[in-house]
Amino acid sequence: MKTFLPLTSRRQLLLSGLALALLPKQRAQAKEEDATLKLTPRPHRQASRSVIPAATGKRIVMIDPGHGGIDSGAVGEEGSEEKHIVLEIANNIRRLLSEHPRIEVRLTRESDHFIPLYERVEIAHQHGANLFMSIHADGFTSPDASGASVFALSNRGASSAMARYMSEKENAADAIGGVKVQEKDNYLQQVLFDLVQTDTIKNSLTLGQHVLKQIRPVHHLHSQETEQAAFAVLKSPSIPSVLVETSFITNPGEERLLGSTAFRQKIASAIVDGIISYFDEYDSHNRRPA
Repeated sequence: MKTFLPLTSRRQLLLSGLALALLPKQRAQAKEEDATLKLTPRPHRQASRSVIPAATGKRIVMIDPGHGGIDSGAVGEEGSEEKHIVLEIANNIRRLLSEHPRIEVRLTRESDHFIPLYERVEIAHQHGANLFMSIHADGFTSPDASGASVFALSNRGASSAMARYMSEKENAADAIGGVKVQEKDNYLQQVLFDLVQTDTIKNSLTLGQHVLKQIRPVHHLHSQETEQAAFAVLKSPSIPSVLVETSFITNPGEERLLGSTAFRQKIASAIVDGIISYFDEYDSHNRRPA
């Protein structure tokens, strides 16, 4: 039986401690950060934790279409760009999930613009997200690589050579936008980070298995289990987070699939079913007597 671990009280503890620990550093870097972030449209920056749907009882799901703007992501043989395809898939996910009465969906980006990896995580925290999912359609050095994969964070090394390659490739996205990751990634404050990270990763792995189970009947899987690596975009200390590689855009056959409306809707529907299944199991577990 999978174990779901409550994060609310630990999240509050961590965020309170994190704010105190980072306050001097944030003041010192305020001018530099403002100058950098003005280069990027940021529609969600004014959101606060007041948007947590306590009154409605809805869960907030943050969908993150990978790449954007100057960062096109992987490019297929026929010229398809990852950034456009994953935004279409993310919009399909939002449309389908919005039909669920107890889920509210947000996107980290709704247009073709660049967002640093650390800010994608920050947006999820500002909106009080209960779940974070980054959507990709990545590439590999060989056109033969195919299938869907789901990744969770690892703080102990990658689970495979492919997972290591993918994380290094995705983490390099900030360099395209001129962002210095080590200077901006406030979630790497290790002492506070470790307070809840192990529990968050366990929940992320469970979420990954639910998504894989739903994708398996509709599309070939590259990895049968949830892989793990040090993806910067998954480094929320308190929000279960996964990265979904829907297909390899560098595989000619899968590039054609990704270009079809039918496939984008089909893969989005499978992802949505995985998210709902995850929440259903979480609720079922927490209704059981101790």
